[in-house]
Amino acid sequence: MSETKKRKVHTAEYKAKVGLEALRSGKTINQIGQEFDVHPVQFCQWKKAIQE
Repeated sequence: MSETKKRKVHTAEYKAKVGLEALRSGKTINQIGQEFDVHPVQFCQWKKAIQE
């Protein structure tokens, strides 16, 4: 049988760190996603939450 993938659980501090990096840096969405191993859509949601 195949193994099931478990979801990653990120702390609030990690979300804030990635979201702030997205706001501050001039990097592309894909570069930030690869650097932090997070899907671009996910950290864009975190960035939006910080902006609000």
